[in-house]
Amino acid sequence: MFNVAENNFYIGQKSSIFNVEFAKQVRKFHYQLEDYQPTPLISLPLLAEKLSVRSILVKDESKRFGLNAYKALGGSYALGRLLAQYLNIDIAEIDLKTVATKLDKPLVFTTATAGNHGTGIAWAAQKMGQKAVVYMPQGSPLASAERIRRLDAECIITDVNYDDTVRLANKTAEENGWILVQDTAWEGYEEIPTWISQGYMTMPDEAIEQAAAMGADMPTHVMLQAGVGSMAGGVLGYLVDKLGAGSFQTIIAEPATADCIFRSGTSAQGDMVNVSGKLNTIMAGLACGEPNPVTWPVLKDCSNYFARVDDNVSALGMRVLGNPLLGDTRVISGESGAVTLGLLYQLCSDVSSKDSHKELGLNKESVVMIFNTEGDTHPSRYRDIVWNVKY
Repeated sequence: MFNVAENNFYIGQKSSIFNVEFAKQVRKFHYQLEDYQPTPLISLPLLAEKLSVRSILVKDESKRFGLNAYKALGGSYALGRLLAQYLNIDIAEIDLKTVATKLDKPLVFTTATAGNHGTGIAWAAQKMGQKAVVYMPQGSPLASAERIRRLDAECIITDVNYDDTVRLANKTAEENGWILVQDTAWEGYEEIPTWISQGYMTMPDEAIEQAAAMGADMPTHVMLQAGVGSMAGGVLGYLVDKLGAGSFQTIIAEPATADCIFRSGTSAQGDMVNVSGKLNTIMAGLACGEPNPVTWPVLKDCSNYFARVDDNVSALGMRVLGNPLLGDTRVISGESGAVTLGLLYQLCSDVSSKDSHKELGLNKESVVMIFNTEGDTHPSRYRDIVWNVKY
C-alpha cells in the first residue's frame, strides 16, 4: 500500500530563495487580493489521541479564495511579478485594482494543469483584468474544465499526459506570443516557476503564526505531498528557515504510479529521475512524472523521508477527514489533499507499519502538521470514495 525510504542526501541546507524573507514579501502581495484571508489551521485532538500522537494540525486550503484549493497563491504571485516586470515597477508598487488600466490590452497567460493550478491562473488573470488559456492532460474531468471556463478562461483537454501537456502549452505560447506560467521548470525556464513556489510560502507562514496563536507546539513532523515538488519545496524551504532544519522530520508523499520524487531521492547520486507513461492515479494533482529542478534541491537537502502510496491510502485519508471522531472538526479533502493524512493513519494504526512508525519517530510527543491542499474538486468522485467506499 505504501513504501517509505530514508533520504540519504539530507544535509539540512537552508535555501536562498525559499525562506522567511521572501515569504514576507509574498504575503504582503497576497494581502492586496480582496478575497484574501488566512485559511483555517484545524486541530484534531481526538484523532491524535487515537493515533497516539500529541497533536495533528491540518492547514485547510479547501477554504482558499473560494476556489477549493491552494494553487491561486502561487499563480497570483507569479502574475503579479510578471505584470510588475512588464510595467517596469517593483512588485511592492503594483496596485492590482488599477493594473489593467495601465496596459494597452490584456496580456494572455497560458499554462498546463491537472486542474487546481489552471483554476488558480484563470482566477488570478480574471482578478487582474488579463486573459488565460489553460491546457489539461488526457482523462481530466469535465467538471474541472468547466470550473476553469467559468472564470472566463479558455480550457482545452489534450490527448497526452501531464508532462507532454506542459510541452504543448509551452509550444503554443511561443507560437502566439503568450506568457507561459508553469509550476515546473527546465533549463532556461526557472524564474516564473520560482515565483510560483514562493507564492505557496504564504501557507506555512500563516500556519506557524496560527499554531503560535492557538498555543500549539511547533511541529515535530511535517508531511507534504508532491507532484513535481513545487509546493513541497517552497513550504519546506520556508519551514527550515523559520524553525531550523533539525527541529522537525519531513515526509514527502506521492502516488506510487508517479513517484518521480521518491525515485530521485532513492537514486544512486540523488539526481532527478523522470517517470513516463499515463501516470494513472486518482491523485490527479500529483500525477506528474518530472521533478521541478527549482525545488528539487530543497527536497533533496532537507527532506528526511520519501514515500510512495497507492490510491487507497489517499481514499482512506479522505474518509477519515470527512467522517471525524465526534468532537473533531470535519475537513473536506480531495484525492491530492488527503494523501498525507491517509499515510499518517496507516503508519500509526497498521500493525504491519510498526517499523516505519518507529523509524519516523512518531510517538506521544509528536506534533504532526499536514496541508490539505484541496477540497472536493471532483464532487462525484468524492462521493464515490467517501460514500461508496471506492478505492
